Order: sequence, then structure tokens, then C-alpha cells
Amino acid sequence: MNHARGGVYELVVREPLDPSWSEWFDGFTITVSENGETKIVGFVRDQTALHGLLARIRDLNLTVVSVARMEGDNR
Repeated sequence: MNHARGGVYELVVREPLDPSWSEWFDGFTITVSENGETKIVGFVRDQTALHGLLARIRDLNLTVVSVARMEGDNR
């Protein structure tokens, strides 16, 4: 198992987050769903970058609902 390999991840947080935060999240796509949860989707180069992304979410005091690596992404 290669933990260093990157991939596209989808992180869902409970709170709505304005799409203008995309730049702060390294250009990730930010979409607020009808139920008010926010999807943050983008390429994460490795596990260190993923932990950094989670730290940003923590720093904004957002509640993580899920973190998933998207299937079929072979970057």
C-alpha cells in the first residue's frame, strides 16, 4: 500500500462555507448542499497535505462529517 500517492479527496463539513474560501483551500471546489453541509473537493498530493487540509478545517472550527478518497483517480 502506497500512502505517499496523492488523489482527489472529498471532505464534507456540517457547516455552510462560502465558495470564496476556495483560494484558502488551495483552489479546491467548495459546494454547499441543500442540507447546509459543505463539500470540499480537490487533489491532495500526499498524507501530509491531507493532514494540513484537516488542520485548516479544524482552525475554522468546522465539524467534519466525512473524508473520502474519490475512486478511479490515479494521479
